[in-house]
Amino acid sequence: MKKYVVIAWASLALLSCNGQYGTAMKSADKNFILETANQYYAKKKWSKAIALYDRLPNLVAGTEDAPEVLFKSAYANYYDKNYKLAGHQFRNFSTAFSQDARREEAAYMSAICYYQDSADYNLDQGSTEDAINSLQDFLNNFPNSERTKDINEKIEKLTFKLEYKAYEQARNYFKIADYRAAVVAFENVLEDYPSTKLKPQIFDYIMKSRYELGMHSIYDLKKERLESAIAFSKEYEKTFPDSAKEIVHMRDKLSRELEKHLEHIKEVEARKAEYLQKQKEHEQKQKHKEETK
Repeated sequence: MKKYVVIAWASLALLSCNGQYGTAMKSADKNFILETANQYYAKKKWSKAIALYDRLPNLVAGTEDAPEVLFKSAYANYYDKNYKLAGHQFRNFSTAFSQDARREEAAYMSAICYYQDSADYNLDQGSTEDAINSLQDFLNNFPNSERTKDINEKIEKLTFKLEYKAYEQARNYFKIADYRAAVVAFENVLEDYPSTKLKPQIFDYIMKSRYELGMHSIYDLKKERLESAIAFSKEYEKTFPDSAKEIVHMRDKLSRELEKHLEHIKEVEARKAEYLQKQKEHEQKQKHKEETK
């Protein structure tokens, strides 16, 4: 019997709660709407709290309740994972209520919302760039904040996400054996992110790509590509001396290939010179015959 009584009371409480929510959604009484919204906020009923807070901006405009409504609405959207909207609301709070003691917190939370909304590395990274800009704005506006270390760590994580996306795009060129495109793409990563943690892997892929380009190049480009690969191997060895053994082995093969190619060039040039000489002699004979007729 007690069990049924508890269920009955729970049902009545739920009906009462839903009834209050419905009444508040139809009401024009600012205080009643705000009180109900705060009750749902306290109970972590984010969607209902948000719906009620959305009814209040015009009703509380210019009153002392305006900052509270915007601040709690932003947090409710954040907890409900509506990060873009929450970030926009926190930013508005920080701008509109510059004298409020919660201004720094709002600016920080705005940056955090953009951070949370950052897409996975394999997707478009516009949201990640927006997040970095937002975090940097916080540092510019609050250079002495206790949150500076946390913000810097988050910027570093987001920057690495951009680095890794560029690195993976370059690696895809290597996977399909488009070595020329791979070299350009990997070198762009180094140029854009000179302090990247992926530098050892990038050097490795550039070396392998240049090796393949040199060893399997067409005749007209072979000398240039072999020399370029050898030059890069020396830079690699200087930058990462622990990898010297493997790099020296590759450079030896490249050097032998270059020697063979230079010998081949000499042979080709000699045959070319011989052909041109014979062609010249033939033309002279023809000219002499025509003159003696």
